[in-house]
Amino acid sequence: MITPKPLLRRQLNLATRHPPPATRHQLTASGIPDGTITSRTRPGGPWPRLLPRVYLLQTGPPDHRQRALAAVLYAAEPTADPLSGDTAVLTGSAALALLGVRDVPHTPADVLVRAPRRLTGTPEVRPLATARWPRTMTVSGIPSTRPVPAAADFASRAADPVRIRSTLARVVQAGWCHPQDLHAELRAARLLTRPEIRAAASELVAGVRSIAEALARDTLTATDLPTPLWNARLYTPDGSFLASPDAYWPDEGVALEIDSAEYHYTRDAWHATLRRRLRLESQGVLVVSATPLMIRESPGQVIAALRTLLALTTTRPTPPAALARGHVQLELPAA
Repeated sequence: MITPKPLLRRQLNLATRHPPPATRHQLTASGIPDGTITSRTRPGGPWPRLLPRVYLLQTGPPDHRQRALAAVLYAAEPTADPLSGDTAVLTGSAALALLGVRDVPHTPADVLVRAPRRLTGTPEVRPLATARWPRTMTVSGIPSTRPVPAAADFASRAADPVRIRSTLARVVQAGWCHPQDLHAELRAARLLTRPEIRAAASELVAGVRSIAEALARDTLTATDLPTPLWNARLYTPDGSFLASPDAYWPDEGVALEIDSAEYHYTRDAWHATLRRRLRLESQGVLVVSATPLMIRESPGQVIAALRTLLALTTTRPTPPAALARGHVQLELPAA
């Protein structure tokens, strides 16, 4: 098999086991004769065509990282170094997927190009021309925008409010950005005029970190119950970390824990959940546990259980020992 060594040195950092995709310009510049390129890239040949002028230097299907690199190679200026991030960078859901954000589509890949340059899109690649070139980073060998603008570009192209809500929450929950920074980016991009994006940003600033918590917040907001802290960090009186319940009422010492089967289906995870509840209860915290399905299908029962525990705290002989330290309820900036 003919493999252009200069390309391997620059692009094989995408994956160690598979050759990278390459453009026809790169193959020619590597010294491979035109006849050889034409022969190997013909239909049914050993170098399948991924995109116009972009070929995979292996037989078999590409993985998602190879497809992402192919999108950048297609969008980059032909004579430029495609891995520099100067003429094309991955953004949106494809960039978030490379970072490990769950349940975001790898394709079509949104790729930024410098305005006023125009590039024809394909079913796999959506070029976005911009005059405001972002700071970039390299993920798995692929030039990408940083998480905050990538999340904003995702939101600008997404239509499903549930997908917007869950994806932005996962970006923040994974620690890729602070909710205030994301809110500022969405505001700068004038995306907060869309109600579904503003609602998602508001939830994140309030402390919500998952779609299940967002649904619980919707349910609680529709009642007359006090407003809880979301994901507050609780400590024992001696300063030891106790737990970070999904919702917590500090004056009453009541917590709501949303236990999804996705994270609690193994024996170890189940035991960890029970230990966390024991730690909370040992410090006088009253806990209501519910699954996302219960909140969706039986919200009245969840609210009734919370209402009962919140009412019990008025007659408790001793207050809870757990303390919420260092928790600041962020304020939502104006749009």
